[in-house]
Formats: sequence, structure tokens, C-alpha cells
Amino acid sequence: MPGTQQELSSRTLDLFLELAAIPSPPGEERAVADRVTRELRELGLEVEEDDAGPVVGSTIGNLLARLPATAAGTPVFFCAHLDTVPPQGPMEPAVEEDGFVRNAGGTILGADNKSAVVAMVEAARRILSEGRPHAGVELLFTAKEEVGLLGAFAFDHTRLEAQLGFVYDQAGPVGEVIMGAPFGRILDVRFHGRPAHSGMVPEEGRSAVAAAARAIADLRLGRIDEETTANVGLVSGGSARNIVPEWCELQAEARSHDEGKLSDVVQEMLDTFTFAASVAECTVETEVSETYRGYRFRESDPIVQLARTALERCGHEFQPALTGGGADANVFNARGLPCLNLANGMTDIHTADERIAVADLDAMVEVTLALVDAARA
Repeated sequence: MPGTQQELSSRTLDLFLELAAIPSPPGEERAVADRVTRELRELGLEVEEDDAGPVVGSTIGNLLARLPATAAGTPVFFCAHLDTVPPQGPMEPAVEEDGFVRNAGGTILGADNKSAVVAMVEAARRILSEGRPHAGVELLFTAKEEVGLLGAFAFDHTRLEAQLGFVYDQAGPVGEVIMGAPFGRILDVRFHGRPAHSGMVPEEGRSAVAAAARAIADLRLGRIDEETTANVGLVSGGSARNIVPEWCELQAEARSHDEGKLSDVVQEMLDTFTFAASVAECTVETEVSETYRGYRFRESDPIVQLARTALERCGHEFQPALTGGGADANVFNARGLPCLNLANGMTDIHTADERIAVADLDAMVEVTLALVDAARA
């Protein structure tokens, strides 16, 4: 029997607390993957693990489980990632008096993305225990999302029978639907100078750090316009306090919802690096890589209409929005599989104040079931 609403809520919360207590930084997801696999197999589902682990440098491959169709309609897939950003303390999830789950260990909670994992698993349990008719449901759990969507990139999407899907990987109120995500590129930059003793013959040196500093000062960083951002996130260089630094490395990125704008910003950054190097009598090497493709949906698109129907059936207001971040949805959309990212109530992700309401954990199970019902209809 499915159980009372209170029992269902308790089961959802208990599983979330258990998963959130398991550390799973990128590349070290084995323990949480094994726990999810055991849960799915107890439901009678077969879990397939691909060979992406060695490819992306993880202890796991991507996990895929299927619920074969029992009715006509549109099959759907749901995707969540098993890794979190690296925790900086113990994982001690606890429910507080305000109805939110936080980590008492003073670091991230891991609601990003284990709250989505729980919604998928518990919805599958409900479908099976209640005998709910459905047109086919696939559950995909990926590795190393937080460091570049690596698991999703390594997954063979042709294994999916469903032709549209959903991820729950947006911090925002339940009902918010991500209609578009940006294109992203990363820049790896290395300035080369000339070493010299900083106290005896500094004039013979050429400071790569000074060249990099000038470049950073001249760059347009932060929010460039409503569609475009740029950032320098890591800087390293030099060999000793008393040596004019021979080298300095930067790791930068740019994102935009407009691919043309992104190309212009990246070229501007490259020109800035070249100019700063020449002024400092240094040289510079640059490498630009695409991190993910952007996408944009219309409200008239079938997948958006399906999501709207499901959300409104559950009593949530449909709230279209754009995001500045990437998610596994970027990968599937780039491969021609419509995939919509739905906010699921996560708040302050990637911080020590990360939290999620118990009510939102329950709400996303109901949203998942409503999506399955709408796809069948």
C-alpha cells in the first residue's frame, strides 16, 4: 500500500537526510551511487551503470533505470547529478524548527542535487506501489556535473527511449521554469616573462604577474549586460618572493545568452591579454574552450506546456525565468533532446547556509508524478 501522506513525507525526508549525510564531491560519488542503486533495486528496477567513470575521472559511471510503459503517451526521462561541490566540513543534515533542512556541520547541505535524486526515486516508488499508468519513465543519475557537466557529456544519449526530459537543478521557488541558459566558454591564459633577482637586478626581469595584473585591471568583469557575464576565478604565478616572476596563469570564463555577444567578449578578453603582455614586454599563451551550449525555449513549446500543466495541477504558479548557470539540461538540449530545468526550492546552494524546505521535498515528488501523468495524457 502507498501509505498515508504523513508516511510518504517521512519516507522522502528520511531518504534525503541519509543521502545528504554521504559526502560525494566530484569524482567520489561511489557511496551515494551505491545507496541509490540499492534503493532502486529494492523497487524491482534494473540499474545500468555505463563506463563513463574512467573517462571523466570518477569512481562511478552514469546510472540509468527504466520503468517500462504501461499506457500510451509520451515517455519522459528525469536527470539528477550525484556529486556536490566539495564540502568543507562534516555532513550533518538536520531539520530545524522553521521546517528547513540545513547542515549542522557548517558546510554545504548537498540539496544540490540530492533533493532532485530523492524526488525521482520517491516518484518511482509511488508509480510502482500505486500502479499508476504511465507512458515510460527513465531515471538518469550523472557524475561530476559540478565541474563541467562531465557525466552528462560522457553519457550516450541514444540509450534513452524518451525524447524529452527534466532536471531539477535550479535554486528558486517551486514553479520557476528555466526557459533559457547561457553559452559558456573558459579561457586558460599563461603569461611568460623573464626571471631576475628582485633586489639586485630587478631591471633585468620582466614580471609576468605585472602583465597579468594589468590585464585583469583592464578587463570588463562581472555583469557586462543583462545577458552576459565574465570572470577571472583563479590566478597563480611566480616561484619565490625575491624573484621577478617568470610566469603567471589565469583561469577565466565568459557566459552569454547571445552567442554573438559571447564571441565578442571572448575576443575582447584575448585582445586585452595580448596588449597587457606587450606593454610588460612579456608573451602570452591562451586557450579557449566551449563548456556548454546555450538554449532557449518558447512558452508554446510542448515540453513547456507539459511542465506548466503539471505545476498548475499541483497548485504552483508557472514562473518562466532565465538562468546564468549551466546544468545537465544544456547537454541534452544541445543533442536535440528537449530538456527543461525546473526550480525545486533549493536556497543558497554552494554555501554553508544551503537549505531546502521539507515541504518542497514533498512538493517535487508530486510535481514529478504530475509530469508523468501529463505526459501520459
